[in-house]
Amino acid sequence: MKLIVLNDVGQPSLTLNTREWRARTLLVGAVGTLLVMGGLLFHLASDSLRLSSQADLMTAWHSQIEKDAADLHATREQVEMELAGLTAKVATLQARIMRLDALGEQMAEVADLDHGEFDFSQPPAVGGPELQVDAAEQGLNAPALAGELGLLLDQLDALVKDREGQLAILDRQLAARDFKSQAFVAGRPIKRGWMSSAFGHRTDPFTGKKAWHNGVDFAGKSGSDVIAIASGVVTAAEKRYGYGLMVEINHGDGFVTRYAHNASNLVAIGDIVEKGGVVAKMGSTGRSTGPHVHFEVLRNGKAMNPERYINRASL
Repeated sequence: MKLIVLNDVGQPSLTLNTREWRARTLLVGAVGTLLVMGGLLFHLASDSLRLSSQADLMTAWHSQIEKDAADLHATREQVEMELAGLTAKVATLQARIMRLDALGEQMAEVADLDHGEFDFSQPPAVGGPELQVDAAEQGLNAPALAGELGLLLDQLDALVKDREGQLAILDRQLAARDFKSQAFVAGRPIKRGWMSSAFGHRTDPFTGKKAWHNGVDFAGKSGSDVIAIASGVVTAAEKRYGYGLMVEINHGDGFVTRYAHNASNLVAIGDIVEKGGVVAKMGSTGRSTGPHVHFEVLRNGKAMNPERYINRASL
């Protein structure tokens, strides 16, 4: 079918073929429909892919969360085990410190030291301004129990260092006191026996005349122990005229003691002897009338009355 359009003078100006127009219209409609359907299919496909990706992502998240939860549980158990171990160590340290305190108090009491200086019943004195510490440096994100244990361990460490310092000073003082006590010239040169002759003027047992006696004599059983009344270094162990077998000991601070008429000497020159150590056996060598020990005390080379040191109070 054709449509003819006439102008003002009656001549055809436009001819329309309706069949061709309808075909074009159908073609345009088909193309439009295809475009719309293609867009719809593309949208549906995109939604499907997006949903698939979201499902995979959710699955991955769940898997990671489960793994993190398992790791957290294992870490929590490990931390609890370590905290339990730390707690046991803290208890052990506290018990040991209590024993150290008790020992320190006993030592200070036995040594008769100043209780104000060595007071093991009180915690160490501490002080100083309080300073703010950065949380990251302090580790404040750690569990509260771990923080408390860390603080307690720091306190125990300070307490142990304080006790170590006090005990070190106490040990040095006791060592010095023991050394002085060992070197302190005091006591009898025998364990058993009696004083048979005093210091000073006496009648000489051989001549019957007045004579000076530089020491004191202790009579006893032959072969009994002759002991040093103080620690020192042996400066003579020999046979000397009038003394017989004699031992001489230098105690320092100008003090020298002599033990004479021995049956035998048990020490040699250079030996270090302790207070109460056996240095000889009682005898009657030299100028002697019977078993005894002639005992002398010299201070800076001058003979002193041994009785002052025999009855001398110890440190």
